[in-house]
Amino acid sequence: MRPRPPIQGRGIFSGTGLIITGLAATLAALIFPVWTYSGQPTAGPDVLKAEAVATQYGPLSALDQEFITKVRLAGLWELPAGQQAQTKGTTEAVRTAGRHLVEGHAFLDQRVRTVASQLGLTLPDEPNEQQKGWLAELDAAQGVEYDRAFANILRLAHGRVFSLVAQVRAGTRNSLVRELADDANTTVLDHIKILEATGYVDFDALALDLAAGSTPTTPGSPGSTNSPGLPGSPGSSTASTGPGPVVPLTASPSPTYTLPPAAASPPPGS
Repeated sequence: MRPRPPIQGRGIFSGTGLIITGLAATLAALIFPVWTYSGQPTAGPDVLKAEAVATQYGPLSALDQEFITKVRLAGLWELPAGQQAQTKGTTEAVRTAGRHLVEGHAFLDQRVRTVASQLGLTLPDEPNEQQKGWLAELDAAQGVEYDRAFANILRLAHGRVFSLVAQVRAGTRNSLVRELADDANTTVLDHIKILEATGYVDFDALALDLAAGSTPTTPGSPGSTNSPGLPGSPGSSTASTGPGPVVPLTASPSPTYTLPPAAASPPPGS
């Protein structure tokens, strides 16, 4: 008996099947991560809801509450620092900067107390331990050393809060916080400019301190690992996580000094 001849095309069909199987596996590998990702819940809205407190002025986030508390803390140490500079400063520029600090933070303190009252938040009533340390450093300094320490410590503090104000103003959903951030932005910018006008700000040291997140250093003084100012300072008080007692306050006054004008628009076609 003759052997049966091989069935033509069996090898072709077998190879085609392998190719089809491989393509299907590749397609599944490409589709699976997309399907898996699309099926995952997004955490953003849930996080916002979990961290926010409902108010009639809009949701009040944890960052909003932190900002309100830190505006208050800023006034508690920068206002007395400004008062001190008006008497200890050896130049008219330093004494003028002290006056701007006093008037600016007196205005902001009234504003933040009003906002906290409307939102039912409890505010700190004294500087934190780190801020007390900066005041003690200024107390101990004399003459030109005082002028230099005052200008550099306060300039770095205001530089750090400037970025916090921008972050809060850009993202808050609360109308009162937006208004407070507008006032804080204007006042802080004025203080930055007037401190720089003293001529004592060391911009090289300032850039290094801001990059490293350290305390301001004056020539010949040791550095530190803690940053001054409002944002994220170790030992600073945290915002209230819930409503506190509402204290009625009078309307906030406007600052008595002239704030810097807005930058002029560029000429057409420039």
